[in-house]
Amino acid sequence: MDDETGIVNVVAAAVRRARKGLGLSQEDLALEAGLDRTYVSQVERGTRNCTIIVLARLAKALKTTPDRLLLPQKRLPRGQA
Repeated sequence: MDDETGIVNVVAAAVRRARKGLGLSQEDLALEAGLDRTYVSQVERGTRNCTIIVLARLAKALKTTPDRLLLPQKRLPRGQA
């Protein structure tokens, strides 16, 4: 997928991080969002460019807002965790 902005990978990482933070499996998230598990997997791997409607459904299932799934995670300086 050609994504010169990097937003697909930002969304992928945010969805994965939020899902794991809630202790949900991909299947659980898919059920909550009304999606297929393979679709969720593709979003998390950055191979699927989801629509804004799907982004909103994922956000609702993850108990967050769509805009939060569009924010890149701030990186800590090297050596800090």
